[in-house]
Amino acid sequence: MATELEGVLRPKVSPAPPFPPKYMQIANGEMMVIRPIEIDEIPVILEYVQPMIHVERDYYDIVAARVYAELLAQYVHRIQDQYILIAQVDGELCSIVNGRTLKPGIGVSLHTIALRRGLRIGAHAFAAKMEYHMDYLNHEEVMIVAESPIGFRRFLIEYNLEERPETIHELGGVSAYALTRKTFEAARGKLVVGRRPVPDDLLAKANAEILPPSDPPQMPDDLLAATRSMYDPTGTALRAQRLKQEGRVK
Repeated sequence: MATELEGVLRPKVSPAPPFPPKYMQIANGEMMVIRPIEIDEIPVILEYVQPMIHVERDYYDIVAARVYAELLAQYVHRIQDQYILIAQVDGELCSIVNGRTLKPGIGVSLHTIALRRGLRIGAHAFAAKMEYHMDYLNHEEVMIVAESPIGFRRFLIEYNLEERPETIHELGGVSAYALTRKTFEAARGKLVVGRRPVPDDLLAKANAEILPPSDPPQMPDDLLAATRSMYDPTGTALRAQRLKQEGRVK
């Protein structure tokens, strides 16, 4: 019975061209590789995403929770037509981006999460996935929303996206914004960087192992640090962190 039901529960996967890996030099001079992942790499990535579910700063908590769920859904075959790309520097996981095909010609951007900040790594990874939507999946539009102010500024404003008040993004909450082919081409020369093919040694190191992020976002030691909980009028999040630090809850 379970085997028979699996055929019902598992979505059909539409054929899609693979994302060809690319590489670029980031602001500190290091070389970064952006590549698709294999399904058997998902468990190790989940280990690196899980701690960020408790990081309130810049809404990492909600983004990490959703990315975790989307990665897990891919691993157990419960999401249709999703792709997952990662950015690595010397094997270290620096960013995760994902999205999917909604229907022919229309794509959905799900999330962009940076595990190493300050070098536009997330911006480069986002640009790579928009390139994948337009140049390889042949989407005419990509539906996008942001869950944080920095995401809104970095992606929706920087790309001059078109608001679609009649379209509710599947992540829920607000109206979608659309990256059209026209707006993508206008941004391509300024925002899309990188070269192909990736040199054999760089690609081999990236494929060999996904190393943990060296400086991932973390909960602040000081509860008065600038976190989203400071704007929680009930102080619920702040008190929850205090209880955890005092060892009164696990």
